[in-house]
Amino acid sequence: MKGLQILRFAQNDSRRLMNAPEGRKLGINRLSRLRPLIIQQNLDALLVSKTENYRYLSGFTGSSGWLLISDNQAILATDFRYTEQAKKEVPQFNVIQIKGDLNDWLPELASEFGWQKLGFEANSVPFAIYQHVSKAIKTGKFKLELIPTTDLVENLRSIKGKDELELINKAVKLTDTVFAQIKSNIKPGITEKEAAWEIEKHLRETGSDGIAFDIIVASGPNSALPHAKPTDKVICANEPVLIDMGAKLDGYYSDFSRTLCFGKPDKMLTEVYNIVLRSQLTAIEGIKTGMTANKADKLARDVIEQAGYGDAFGHGLGHGIGLEVHECPALGPHSPDLLTDGMVFTIEPGIYIPGWGGVRIEDVVSLQEGKARMLTRSEKASIQLSAFSDQKADD
Repeated sequence: MKGLQILRFAQNDSRRLMNAPEGRKLGINRLSRLRPLIIQQNLDALLVSKTENYRYLSGFTGSSGWLLISDNQAILATDFRYTEQAKKEVPQFNVIQIKGDLNDWLPELASEFGWQKLGFEANSVPFAIYQHVSKAIKTGKFKLELIPTTDLVENLRSIKGKDELELINKAVKLTDTVFAQIKSNIKPGITEKEAAWEIEKHLRETGSDGIAFDIIVASGPNSALPHAKPTDKVICANEPVLIDMGAKLDGYYSDFSRTLCFGKPDKMLTEVYNIVLRSQLTAIEGIKTGMTANKADKLARDVIEQAGYGDAFGHGLGHGIGLEVHECPALGPHSPDLLTDGMVFTIEPGIYIPGWGGVRIEDVVSLQEGKARMLTRSEKASIQLSAFSDQKADD
């Protein structure tokens, strides 16, 4: 084939699999869960292009790759930069070195295996690439049909295995530890940017592989922006300071928000904080396995609406977390996602009032044995910093 070069064809290489790290062996079990879904979609094979999805299925950590999964094939296609890495990381896959673009090699490879109906991840393959591949199929007169799919792998990823839960829990504990460390470093007189850098520095020094997302530190009126960017504004006493941060460990993320007040919060700030806290605790207590995500959202939203701030809670209650910061399930007022044991997600109600400020409290929970189990342990009983204990994350 002009567009690709087969480097290794090691189907059922038991010696490699026996010596593979435990995390790589898990990919075999994940493939066994995916293959029936491919058959149900009436596909001959599935092209997996999303980075987090091919990492989940194979263990490959390179930034450029494609998986091709059928009932009897598991292929990783990547370029020269990653072939040696792939050979080490994915012993259960057949590694193929590719040259050129997807349209240069995919139709010919699919034809070699006799695939006529090839599914692809519609949300991660750009339309321009789809057009180029379609043109190559037509020009080469290949008997191949491209069929869009959505969320086949994402739905598998939403149910976390024991190994994944352990990694997320480690990331959450690291975040708790950093929050305990930085509370004394963030104070009136420093800027939001300086505070954000202090958090990032502590995350990295404490062992995080990186930051989960751009850290949010938003004070005073800026905290009314749910996804504010840190500015040169100086943090002042007696105003809300919203912090949103997360760690990354071995590809898995944490997500965490607290709203603090350095000094004495006024009556309105105390009231809004307590409403948000009550909203969050109501949701955590009420969420059960088998509940739809929109009903979970309603548990928290009802508390805020009944307090008269319904219009100020403009985002969903939470989101799944794992290999991505935001993944399935989506907890929102219109989400039909079914909450199932093994899911890990955030609970993060908020109230945002333009010109005044905002409050958000965010924790990570896992659904186990029918109810939400707290992973985040940081204190949240009061917005006033002096009311926080010196509690650190559990060992």
